[in-house]
Amino acid sequence: MTLDNGRKVNPIAVLVVLALGTFMTLLDLTIVNVAIPSMLDGLHATLDQILWVLNAYSLAYAVLLITTGRLGDIFGPRNLFVLGMVVFTAASLLSGLSTNATELILARATQGLGAAILAPQGLPILLSVFPANRRAGVFAVFGVLAGLAVVAGPLAGGFIVTHFGWPWIFYVNLPIGVATIVAAMLIIPDLRPGRRHRLDFLGVALATAGLLGVVYGLIEGQRFDWGTVTGFVTIPEIIAAGVALLLIFVFYQASRQRGEPLLPFAVFGDRNFSISTVVLFAMGFSIVGLYLPLTIYFQSVLGLSAQDAGIATAVQPISMMLLSGVAAGLSQKMSPKFLLTPGLVLFAAGSAYIPWAAHVGANRWIFTPGLILSGIGMAFIWTPVYAMATRDLAPHLAGVASGVLNTIQELGAVIASAAVGAVLQNRLATALHDQAVQHSTQLPAAFRGQFVDGFSHAARSGFQVGPGQSGSGLQLPATVPASVVQFIQQLAHDVFTNSFVSAMRPSMVLPVVVVLAAAVTCLFARNRGAAAREQPQTEEQPVAIA
Repeated sequence: MTLDNGRKVNPIAVLVVLALGTFMTLLDLTIVNVAIPSMLDGLHATLDQILWVLNAYSLAYAVLLITTGRLGDIFGPRNLFVLGMVVFTAASLLSGLSTNATELILARATQGLGAAILAPQGLPILLSVFPANRRAGVFAVFGVLAGLAVVAGPLAGGFIVTHFGWPWIFYVNLPIGVATIVAAMLIIPDLRPGRRHRLDFLGVALATAGLLGVVYGLIEGQRFDWGTVTGFVTIPEIIAAGVALLLIFVFYQASRQRGEPLLPFAVFGDRNFSISTVVLFAMGFSIVGLYLPLTIYFQSVLGLSAQDAGIATAVQPISMMLLSGVAAGLSQKMSPKFLLTPGLVLFAAGSAYIPWAAHVGANRWIFTPGLILSGIGMAFIWTPVYAMATRDLAPHLAGVASGVLNTIQELGAVIASAAVGAVLQNRLATALHDQAVQHSTQLPAAFRGQFVDGFSHAARSGFQVGPGQSGSGLQLPATVPASVVQFIQQLAHDVFTNSFVSAMRPSMVLPVVVVLAAAVTCLFARNRGAAAREQPQTEEQPVAIA
């Protein structure tokens, strides 16, 4: 391909570089998931702190995507892509060097900033270098590479955590990041849209504060027994304030539609694009909502190493990757609607199998049928959903549409981490008390009250659910015989494992319901694309600077 300035560009090389950056962010996310139990132990962190490790990244990522898409329009998507890679790579180093949960949360927020800067830059570049008839194949490549990242995450992450420790899951980003930065400067052209934008800082502030209020309330609610946090401030009031700020954000954006809104409603004028955002929200929600409890279950209940846990879950992304090419071919021959609905149903069915089959003494391979089925469903979701979202997309909306798509998916992950985490912590609090009462009958009367209290008050100090932390926290006198201490510790472990399985089941039902709702929404998608839009002669096209 030759640009207006005479420079020749290899679209495939551009695709590879952009995919490498995407691969890096996806690999980081999947590696972090499998390392959660090890971080709980290594940092002596609680479950709600680790939820913040996940959400610090996701919040920064989600609320800044659309703004950074606009910055790409101003300064060039190539330049913003490189800047994002620099920030992300540096934050990966800081994450690995963290010595406590607070440092890791701050470093992860910086990682989220870097990911937010680079993520929305790919779509406008690809729409500029690839003709419309080749875009479905481009998204198929992204689907396969995403599958590779999801496969490599649990496997490589499990191996790294088991043999080198959790900090190295962040250090692996350093060589990938440096290579991508160099390749981007050499291969990707510096395209500019030819217009400037005003940045909606008030919109960013409202969205950030609103999401922070909702997420904080959901994650920390159980710790404060869903009551008073300090003074007259309560958890329900914090959540309500967050919702109110989000509503103000929506009304504020409605008033700015003739100017430069952070969230342009024009992209939702296409029904298929709007439905695609629902699907992406559901997938972001379901993946985090399923893997959060499942990862802890594998390592803290079944006692698997991080490596073995990664191997056990790898069948899902492998199934997805093997069928992504088939899904891409069908997307070019038939309406994505007829692939998305069955794909979402298969994914929901396979996901529902997991909590149904889970029990304390389960073999790790018992989940294989559900993981394979959900992986097949995912293959018929990722490629078709992007094909449907971009089929009728006007080029001048590409940057902001990319930001919207990524934002919606990441918001799903944020809400899932908070909502599923809230259900998990709430049900775990109840189950720990009930199981402790039941198991305490096996103890001498002198130890029963302390045994039950140790579990009943666990929520107030934060749930410790790492493989080496799942005890009652009892402080036994030094005079207690070793055999008695060992019996009490085993009893405490039995309480935890039974309680966690009981709590994970309802928490994993929530993402299944969300996915099924998205499947119903897809029934209302248009079968055919809208007629090609006639662009006005004065429309500004991207200009190659270098």
